[in-house]
Amino acid sequence: MKIALLFAGQGAQAVGMGRDIATEFPVAAQLFREADTILGRSLSDIAWNGPLEELTKTGNAQPALYVDGLATLAALRKLAPTLPVEAAAGLSLGEWTAHAAAGTFDFATGLRLVEQRGRLMEAACQATAGAMAAMIGADESAVRQLAANTDVDVANLNAPGQIVISGEAAKVEMAVSLAREHGIRRATLLNVAGAYHSRLMNSAYVQLGEALLNATLQMSAFPVVSNVAGSAAESLPEIRQALQEQVTGTVRWTDCMEWLLDRGCDLFIEIGPGGVLAGLTQRISKGVEVVSVSDPASLRACAERLRAN
Repeated sequence: MKIALLFAGQGAQAVGMGRDIATEFPVAAQLFREADTILGRSLSDIAWNGPLEELTKTGNAQPALYVDGLATLAALRKLAPTLPVEAAAGLSLGEWTAHAAAGTFDFATGLRLVEQRGRLMEAACQATAGAMAAMIGADESAVRQLAANTDVDVANLNAPGQIVISGEAAKVEMAVSLAREHGIRRATLLNVAGAYHSRLMNSAYVQLGEALLNATLQMSAFPVVSNVAGSAAESLPEIRQALQEQVTGTVRWTDCMEWLLDRGCDLFIEIGPGGVLAGLTQRISKGVEVVSVSDPASLRACAERLRAN
């Protein structure tokens, strides 16, 4: 059995996430306390009590998901101390959580970087009029042609037939209106604050690159798949570049999952609320085993599955 860890991205956040795990597992509660101290504010209160509107703000959602993912993993390691990890991946923000899990940077360094990433992306959203839209039932070439014709960017290649575009709001709306002409079955505007993974995030890209250069990083204990490359970064400069480029670059999630499958990973543990990655995984490779972990009951079920091997 080869295990891959998958970490949730922005959009998975839910009020109450991590609260039950922190109540039951002191090691998880400790990480939430540390985060509050490092940030100088009660991130745990926002994650556990909301309101959802406050938690959904980019500057809160990203660090909250980071802390929740690592707290959940810490609790899982209490139940399964010998958990062997072959590799890890995370969707957008989740790639940062994956790197922290792999020891690329320590908890505090990663948290500060993630909070800065969230604030910079939030500022970029406020400074631009951006939007995103999901293109359902389309092949990549058709979406790329539509994106080129309307001057928007391809933001996410999430799964076969599930692609997201991003850019200036008027241009994205134009792309939605023209989607059927390009053979795309359905196009839907997404309820997001701005144009993530597009050129409109360039201000965040520049400033985050500076922060990454000043941060202390080391080679990870196991491979972490880069969203933009669809393969694992193999040096510290590559890791820094990958984390910077995903702010404006395309998230190649299908390629990330195929890299893990090619490596022989046959049990995927999704860490974080929502279960979105389990659904995408099934679309990419039907029948692959995915265990989603987000609360004490699913933690125990996952530990049982690991012991049964």
